[in-house]
Amino acid sequence: MKTKFSYQLCLILFLIAGISQSALSQSVTPAGTGPKSHATPQEIQKLKEAVEANPDSLSAHKAYIKAMGVAFDKNNPELVVQYKKWMEKYPNNINFPFAIGEALWDSELPQATPYLQKVVQMDPKNATAWYYLSIDADRWGQQDLSKEYMHKASLADPANAGYAFYYLNSMEDEDPATYSQKVFDFTKRFPDNERGAQALYWLAERSVNNDDKIKYFEALRSLYPPAKFGWSADGMSSLWAAYIEIDPAKAQSLANEVGTDDKYWKAMKAFNENIIQERKLVEDQKYSDAVALLAQTKRPRYPNVDDFFYTEEASVLDKAGNTKGAYDSLATKFATMPTDKLLATTESYGEKLGKSKADVEKDVQTIRNSNAKPAAPFNLGLYTSNGKLSLDDLKGKVVLLTFWFPGCGPCRGEFPHFQAVMNEYKDQQVAFIGINVAPEQDPYVVPFMQNTKYTFIPLHGIDGTTKDYGVRGEPTNFLIDQNGKIVFTDFRIEGDNHRTLELMINSLLHQPSAN
Repeated sequence: MKTKFSYQLCLILFLIAGISQSALSQSVTPAGTGPKSHATPQEIQKLKEAVEANPDSLSAHKAYIKAMGVAFDKNNPELVVQYKKWMEKYPNNINFPFAIGEALWDSELPQATPYLQKVVQMDPKNATAWYYLSIDADRWGQQDLSKEYMHKASLADPANAGYAFYYLNSMEDEDPATYSQKVFDFTKRFPDNERGAQALYWLAERSVNNDDKIKYFEALRSLYPPAKFGWSADGMSSLWAAYIEIDPAKAQSLANEVGTDDKYWKAMKAFNENIIQERKLVEDQKYSDAVALLAQTKRPRYPNVDDFFYTEEASVLDKAGNTKGAYDSLATKFATMPTDKLLATTESYGEKLGKSKADVEKDVQTIRNSNAKPAAPFNLGLYTSNGKLSLDDLKGKVVLLTFWFPGCGPCRGEFPHFQAVMNEYKDQQVAFIGINVAPEQDPYVVPFMQNTKYTFIPLHGIDGTTKDYGVRGEPTNFLIDQNGKIVFTDFRIEGDNHRTLELMINSLLHQPSAN
């Protein structure tokens, strides 16, 4: 598939490192492959001689490359020159194109492509090179080619569960029942491998229906015991979040059985206990006590249970006779991170207060206006011409602004979801802007746009703009209104929350009159 397979490849580097789902949700910043080398010319010469003495030693290549210097933001041009000379001298030795191709690929540099292609020409069964090419192709926006390369990697090394996992995910756009069966077939193929747990985890995590989510997470718990498999252990927090929506007692039982003593599970357990206690107080009609308890209840930072908590709190406030408090709480939350569930609940309490839907819109807009901040001006170069685009040029339009770079997996993973929403606003005053923070990856940008057909306008980033917007990692997203004010920030758009971005944009396109 073209969209979700891209998302899979976007996360490969994180998944290989074994980083948990909570970490995957964090933004990333471009970085080099290691600390800057301080090798002396004499040391570099010795390492060069070591490569020439034993050209089949990849460790010798790596030591020389590290000493010469290759990184995301700074490279020694003499390194590539030397490898080109070696490739001419040793045309049949695959280690030279592989070593330099791997180093450039690891630094997310577009110069890696021809060297990796040379490797697979020399050895069509080099699974690692096919794998590198697959990820590299995704950086160029060649998503179908990326899928093809991953397939070749899996065929070249059929015992490698990682390659098989990534290729499996390329089929996620198939009929849900068919894809689900393929995931369970995969678990049978790799019953003792972390990749099996990973495949089942993602099937569950990406399920929109809560019943399906629970079914798959329960299967994950059964087939891959959380005490043994990291992906299963991570999945239990999502299962807990699904349980608490329908049965807090069941969520508490899960937390007691599989929860650890880390800060996340401690927060979840404390939250769970308070919800159960609050419901007992409500059952006993001790509404004021229930309100007081929820007022001091802290929501876990992860997983996100905000919609559940705010609707739960509003219900208790309403029962306690404070319908206005229920309404105000929901309106404030909806103003910053809108969902249909929050909107419906906010409007229901607004109706009890005699408010029309238009009144609710005005109240929410007042909250948003009070929190809006002027967006920092910018005037940045276009990739499509020698011209520039400024924030002033976009006055009168709603602006979706993202800070990204082509090697950023989460950035590439988010673009299909942005595009799906942007397609709904083709004829409306909405601009989609992407500021690339990594000039070293400029060669990727135009091909990426051409190959993916994404419609955002790519701009050359500069450090000043990144600092002005307080960007610490990528992707970082902002939604700016027609008057140049930041109304929404600190949001990510995935397959299950397109509606949130739609509600954000709609609120800015159709702001109610202040009169």
